[in-house]
Amino acid sequence: MVERIVPGPSTTDPPELAEESAVTGYMHPGHAESLAEFGAPRELPRSGGWLLERVIPGTAARDAMGAYPLFACRDWRGLRTDLENLEGALVSVALVADPFGRCDRTLLDECFTTVIPFKEHFVADLAEPPEAFVSKHHRQRALKALRDVEVQVCAEPPALLEEWVSLYGTLVERHGITGIRAFSRTAFAKQLALPGMVALRAERRGTTVAANLFFVQGQTAYDHLTASSPEGYECLASYALKWCAMQYFRGKVRWIDWGGGSGAAVDHADGLTWFKHGWAQTTRPAYFCGRILDETKYRQITRAKNLEHSRWFPAYRDGEFV
Repeated sequence: MVERIVPGPSTTDPPELAEESAVTGYMHPGHAESLAEFGAPRELPRSGGWLLERVIPGTAARDAMGAYPLFACRDWRGLRTDLENLEGALVSVALVADPFGRCDRTLLDECFTTVIPFKEHFVADLAEPPEAFVSKHHRQRALKALRDVEVQVCAEPPALLEEWVSLYGTLVERHGITGIRAFSRTAFAKQLALPGMVALRAERRGTTVAANLFFVQGQTAYDHLTASSPEGYECLASYALKWCAMQYFRGKVRWIDWGGGSGAAVDHADGLTWFKHGWAQTTRPAYFCGRILDETKYRQITRAKNLEHSRWFPAYRDGEFV
């Protein structure tokens, strides 16, 4: 059973939204567990967040990173204590903070020794009808695509697994994606079953040609991943998916976080940045945050790898995700 989305003019005022406190999406422990092949999930009890604990190559020491792509937690006020309690047990921690987390730059500076703007996330504020802010180019392409594809909401996201793995495989091959960003079938099987998962699929002549995965937490729908088959690229299915996503989520959440571009800085010449910018009318900053938990070991490992002057954090993992 699927719910077909039939795009139409949006009402001026969306229904009043209820507060949502359920632990879903990136905040759910199952998200960290879905990435366990890249690090052992470690709970932060006061904040309710999760890290991935990893062995530092060439040593017996360990450090931790936030689950990809964003670190989210229930109580940001408890994060500082959680990190202090890890001092001596881990060498360092690094993460990208949820742009919609209940924290500000001041709180992040209290928790971390390194806090730098990482990416601007493009955001759609659904208090306003999409017709009022989506670019003319994107609207036209979406309507053109919807003449060829039908967009549906999957009633049971786990049932999409085989089709999704095939679609994402096309993306991985097309862009040479490796490491944690390539995910795995096991990771996707767990993510599709998480609370807060919403999966949209674009179908053409009875075949799924593209799909879009979202995680819903509170009043935000996070655009997790989008993937298309070669046919999906040809018929502009991603435009249909984004347009229909806004129709579906309006009245259910306040914001859609489309994520950032492909680089750390905003570059409107970048194709992905240009694409996401066309669906948004505002942005929110995502901060990269790091903290040294064992200064002595950090210096020893960095010196041994001859990376004392690296601008990467942690320095001893210089270039890991390039």
